[in-house]
Amino acid sequence: MSDLKKMYATLADDPFPGEMTLRLGDAELRFTKKTWTIDGVQKGLRYGENPDQPAALYELRHGGLTLGGVAFRGPGQALVSAMTEEHLIQSGKHPGKINLTDVDAGITVLQYVSARPAVVILKHNNPCGAAWSEAGLPQAFDKAFFSDRIAAFGGTVVVNRTLDAETARRIASVYFEVVAAPDYDPAALTALRAKKNLRILRLPGLAHLATLAGEPFLDVKSLNDGGMVLQFSFRNRILSPGDFLPASAESGGVTVLARKPTPREAEDLLFAWAVEAGVTSNSVIFARDGATVAIGTGEQDRVGCVELTIHKAHTKYADRLAFAEAGLSLYELEKKAETDEAARTLLDDVRRRTAEARGGLAGSVLVSDGFFPFRDGVDLALSVGVTAIAQPGGSIRDVEVIAAVNEAVPQAAMVFTGQRSFKH
Repeated sequence: MSDLKKMYATLADDPFPGEMTLRLGDAELRFTKKTWTIDGVQKGLRYGENPDQPAALYELRHGGLTLGGVAFRGPGQALVSAMTEEHLIQSGKHPGKINLTDVDAGITVLQYVSARPAVVILKHNNPCGAAWSEAGLPQAFDKAFFSDRIAAFGGTVVVNRTLDAETARRIASVYFEVVAAPDYDPAALTALRAKKNLRILRLPGLAHLATLAGEPFLDVKSLNDGGMVLQFSFRNRILSPGDFLPASAESGGVTVLARKPTPREAEDLLFAWAVEAGVTSNSVIFARDGATVAIGTGEQDRVGCVELTIHKAHTKYADRLAFAEAGLSLYELEKKAETDEAARTLLDDVRRRTAEARGGLAGSVLVSDGFFPFRDGVDLALSVGVTAIAQPGGSIRDVEVIAAVNEAVPQAAMVFTGQRSFKH
């Protein structure tokens, strides 16, 4: 076991060259490997996905790419890969591949929610919780954190405004691996530096993410046989509530329409669809009041994803109650309840209140990264109190899916996005 612990703290050997060139037709893209001089030693990435996988980070330094009349992001627009010693304020245990791709996954979301102070907390390149708030980062952090307090443990926090002292104190009160912000108030850095293993990144570009929202990058997927799939990166077409499309479908010459969302519902759907861009498919997101309530990721069937996300919401809601009232996680309270009558009483009450609140889902909205092939997933969401749904549309059963929201009491709303948001 001691050797395993040492493995996680050891810098992997780096056999990768200092430069890399990619030619696509007449275009030549030249990349430079990123290293940092820390404590007098030049270091690259700590390791890749796992400690026994050497890895390297490269920054695009020269060249441009235009395909199909679309210009891709070029040199000078880098964020994570442009990081220097100046930006690596505190290296902690030194960043590895997952630490930086978590930050990058946060950027995927934050580029679409630049209008307000926003926080994304991530784990394994998926959001645990996300929120935006006109009231500022402290409120956004609380909403994001308590969306899934358990999963946030050991995660990454990415924000789109200068990090203030109050938010920093809240971050420092929990175990996180990485925090990234466009800048930091001096008092915020004081609070964060007390956590010696925390990686603290200053990325000025996080304050200007809106400029990236419409510009694609070259997305490269590697195959086991050494081949590669190249694609344009995802570009979100829903940048304001007015970009949603009416949910309509035709059957037998009759057009079926869904109710339009209220302004509040539309704002929550806009926010949730932005978060959806950073979630591994097959996925759904429940959101309310500018924050995620539950995030379902990586499932194979849509109704199953809705079902598991509802279960997840109930678990996290009960955990919030247990932590607030007993200072214990839900699982610790369940264990204590085996031998402690007072804990048993509290646990029963927590479960009762969680059921009454339907896991905090009542009054929430739901977004789905793909269309609903059947109405079962929609019916399931409506049963826990969802009032509005956004989904791509395009199913041969759209009439049945729209009928589900129209038959709900009270009637629920539905809009189409006109695009899918798969991420694999």
